Amino acid sequence: MTGGEAVPIVQRIGPGRLTAGFERYPRLDLRAHQSIHGGLRQLSLQELVELAQGIRLRGRGGAGFPFVRKLRAVVDAARVRDAERVVVVNATEGEPASWKDKVLLARAPHLVLDGAAVTAAALRAAEIVIGVAAGESDLDSLVAALAERRMPVPTRVVTMPARFISGESGALVRGANGEIPIPPGRKVRASESGVDGLPTLLSNAETYAQLALAARLGVGGYAQVGTARQPGTVLLSVGGSARYPSVVEAPAGVLLTEVLRLCRANLGPGVLIGGYHGAWLARPVAKQVELSWDGLVAAGGTFGAGIVLPLGEGTCPLGEAARVVRYLAGQSAGQCGPCRLGLPDLAGAVAALADGSGGAGALDTIRAAAGAVRGRGACSHPDGTARFALSTVEAFPVDVAAHLDHDGCGQGVRGVLPLPPAQGDHGRRLAVDWARCDGHGLCAHALPELIRLDGNGFPSFPDASVPTWLEPGARKAVNVCPALALRLTRSGRPARGSRR
Repeated sequence: MTGGEAVPIVQRIGPGRLTAGFERYPRLDLRAHQSIHGGLRQLSLQELVELAQGIRLRGRGGAGFPFVRKLRAVVDAARVRDAERVVVVNATEGEPASWKDKVLLARAPHLVLDGAAVTAAALRAAEIVIGVAAGESDLDSLVAALAERRMPVPTRVVTMPARFISGESGALVRGANGEIPIPPGRKVRASESGVDGLPTLLSNAETYAQLALAARLGVGGYAQVGTARQPGTVLLSVGGSARYPSVVEAPAGVLLTEVLRLCRANLGPGVLIGGYHGAWLARPVAKQVELSWDGLVAAGGTFGAGIVLPLGEGTCPLGEAARVVRYLAGQSAGQCGPCRLGLPDLAGAVAALADGSGGAGALDTIRAAAGAVRGRGACSHPDGTARFALSTVEAFPVDVAAHLDHDGCGQGVRGVLPLPPAQGDHGRRLAVDWARCDGHGLCAHALPELIRLDGNGFPSFPDASVPTWLEPGARKAVNVCPALALRLTRSGRPARGSRR
């Protein structure tokens, strides 16, 4: 499931809440929405705080931050500054494997708008901003829904580039402010200074939809499903080896194996939970884990944005991971050291382990590269990428040993982990004409962030697009090659005489 494709099928375990009415309507317009969910009363700020606290509402975009803490932070910041407040709905969903927010906006947009409206009214906000990815199928549905109703405050839609980092809160705030939509070069809390510099409550689309349900059901009604510590339902984007890739609504605490059976998914050696900033669960753990924050943390995982990607059989886990880390390295903003320098290093280290060129020290190289970026970035992208890489080598020790000791695990790479279709196809790539290359090594000195020398002194680099901020260095590396063997291409096709 990737951007630009048709909205996937929706399935349920238990009664539908967020997906109520989907069996009757392809899209719930305002009339259908009200017939399914009923009316919605306005809440005071105190009632909103008590409701969010009573249902233990957490953000559903990945970090799982308690909603009530965000709410209080915005209120406190606005009071200190005597400033207006802004409500932001983050529906950018930059993860290639995630579809739940697209499904909500495409099929139940009024639930999301209800949650934003209730929150904005309680906060007496000056504005609502809704961020969506450009070119997605949910944008038309959202625009139509806004035309069908009256919002309590001015509401505008901001389209963001379809990039992984577009979902980062700082990138969305910058986009809403008319700036380049990338994370800022320093950590800034939206609750203190967000849209137009005002205290801003920013949360994920599903979070607002869950709030709209709770406002109707009350704390007790909302908690009739789920677990004591995580009441309600969750939306899951299930892909990977699934025969039926789906968005699944299920009670919090449902067993992972039940979800995989519903989607006809082969678990294989492990499953990635939480998306590309999440973590792998090896098969023995995955067969027992429940899908809740507590259950996944106890198992060494993270719920993240509710993405479930079983690996299935017949593909190389390390090769799959190498594709993803290369993609993540190219998706960074490139404006701080851990992203600009550290992520290409990490991508190269994982690729070297997967293709066997890293030698006996490949594992140590990955750990060192991951350690160099963790905790040092201006946003969460370096940390999340490092978590994914380290989780890969920890979850698949047999495969790691095979690649270190036996020149690979004997399996190809099937592309089970989804990436955007245009990934790497329209950027610039480095290519080597091996009939010319003499191994001078000057290219590695000109572009050490991307080019390494193998054991024989020949250049090695990821088979992926050159990140934008490294293109000047790539051109320099091409220019210093005395044998004219290194080229920078646009098509992604190898140079004549090259080997792959």
